[in-house]
Amino acid sequence: MDPLAPPCGLLWVPPGLEKAILFHVEPLNSTPKCCSTDSFVLYFSALVITDGPQDKSGLADEVGSEDDLYNEFRSSSNRFGHPGGGGEQLAINELISDGSVCAEALWDHVTMDDQELGFKAGDVIEVVDATNKEWWWGRVLDSEGWFPASFVRLRVNQDEPMEEYLAHLDGASEGGGASMGGPLGPGLPCKEQMRANVINEIMSTERDYIKHLKDICEGYIKQCRKRTDMFTEEQLRTIFGNIDELYRFQKKFLKALEKKFNKDHPHLSEIGSCFLEHQTNFQIYSEYCNNHPNACVQLSKLMKIKKYVFFFEACRLLQKMIDISLDGFLLTPVQKICKYPLQLAELLKYTNPQHRDYKDVEAALNAMKNVARLINERKRRLENIDKIAQWQSSIEDWEGEDILSRSSDLIFSGDLTKISQPQAKGQQRMFFLFDHQLVFCKKDLLRRDILYYKGRLDMDQMQVVDVEDGKDKDFNVSVKNALKLCSPGGEEVHLLCAKKPEQKQRWLRAFADEREQVQHDLETGFTITEVQKKQAMLNASKSHPTGKPKAVTRPYYDFLLRQKHPTLPTSLPQQQVIMLAEPKRKTSNFWHNIGRLTPFKK
Repeated sequence: MDPLAPPCGLLWVPPGLEKAILFHVEPLNSTPKCCSTDSFVLYFSALVITDGPQDKSGLADEVGSEDDLYNEFRSSSNRFGHPGGGGEQLAINELISDGSVCAEALWDHVTMDDQELGFKAGDVIEVVDATNKEWWWGRVLDSEGWFPASFVRLRVNQDEPMEEYLAHLDGASEGGGASMGGPLGPGLPCKEQMRANVINEIMSTERDYIKHLKDICEGYIKQCRKRTDMFTEEQLRTIFGNIDELYRFQKKFLKALEKKFNKDHPHLSEIGSCFLEHQTNFQIYSEYCNNHPNACVQLSKLMKIKKYVFFFEACRLLQKMIDISLDGFLLTPVQKICKYPLQLAELLKYTNPQHRDYKDVEAALNAMKNVARLINERKRRLENIDKIAQWQSSIEDWEGEDILSRSSDLIFSGDLTKISQPQAKGQQRMFFLFDHQLVFCKKDLLRRDILYYKGRLDMDQMQVVDVEDGKDKDFNVSVKNALKLCSPGGEEVHLLCAKKPEQKQRWLRAFADEREQVQHDLETGFTITEVQKKQAMLNASKSHPTGKPKAVTRPYYDFLLRQKHPTLPTSLPQQQVIMLAEPKRKTSNFWHNIGRLTPFKK
């Protein structure tokens, strides 16, 4: 039935409340007449179908009060739980009871709680209990604990995903199943058939993903823009990010895959080149992934208001979308960009080195790992700007522009003796090397955890020179473990001395790392928006009351320690979704360096 039938026709709403519903649509200037006992579905449709103001008085008489509808919707709908029906969960637990189920980790799960199970992507986990839909109990070697179900995919043996196993059981029960030990297709050896399966999976998931993106853009964003009384453009940008940009790109990418896809012989398909040609375009996922936490916060606020709950459900029903809430749809792109390296690794596993696509698939796997690494690195940098703003707000007598105006990462820090012309007098200072600039501070004589701003150097205008031990001609002093920072014309020269040779070498590496990072940021186009900078500084200013000495502390450390789950965890750690085990991102030494400034702990 055509969902866009003219008024007075029948409009079909897909199963969103456990059954299909038919209701009669009158002309838009009249009150709709409901033909179903599920009266609140009519209320949903009225929110979306019409563009003008609603006659709420007549509608309320027809379908009941808004509070009744809200309570009925909350109590009757099961869609706020984990996706997947009860039958699937029952089948999983039945397999677990037979001891035949293990799971392969898709992402790292890093935990601070001994009751959670930590693992790396690729680890095999024995699933002990899957009674809860979101958190399962599992075992890796001698360790047991809770882990998020969305971080793994089930397997029933070493090589076979659970979906293929269940499909095989279905086929076998109908008498059409092939032996699992022999060739998996007519005339095809096992490895080629497995490659065909992986190719088919990539194509299938890509088409499904395009459908999800289309549903979000046309089912949600399009309807939201009609309701200017409910949403501002800023809100929509926060909730949906650049998902419309992702949709346009993914359509082009799917077309490229379709051209390389061999429908008759999928194992002969050569799709590796598609990933190589579009690897730069995948970097647009960085913006979406970085914005996703803000989207969750904004959406959570709106979902506390009844009319928004009704509105988003109406959008889903009228677009005929699957039974997943909006936050689930918005998580899909984050998961998708993580899945590409896993799919390509699986494809490479079943591609013979003699295959024409082998080198391209191998290169594509490395390219998509680099994309994931870049996204993770940008996410880390954005998380760090709050910490850097907190650090600046703790420094006394700060002068000049904010550190975030040019920098977004602390590369290294430590004590050095600074010698400047013309006095050539040594001063003990604490140095902080950020990208683009080097800040130096003086420690308080009594409270060593309080720092006073003393100056900064523009690293874009400085050259680093290794100085041999002995007498320096420029400063006419004997030095040891020293290096110089010089401007190109020699007008400005600073002599820095470390206490030990290994400390000097560490500083030389740090200065080299700073230049490499600046160049990498330039090549990849990494920037932090003015809005993000201002918000970080605003948050930092609120955390430090004026008029009191500001010690350098760890503002997030105590908070992290409190995030423990003595029993079953209550929510999914979404912030860890986009972490891949390989390549593993470089750990930040920001708090390690800052922590060295607090030797006197209570």
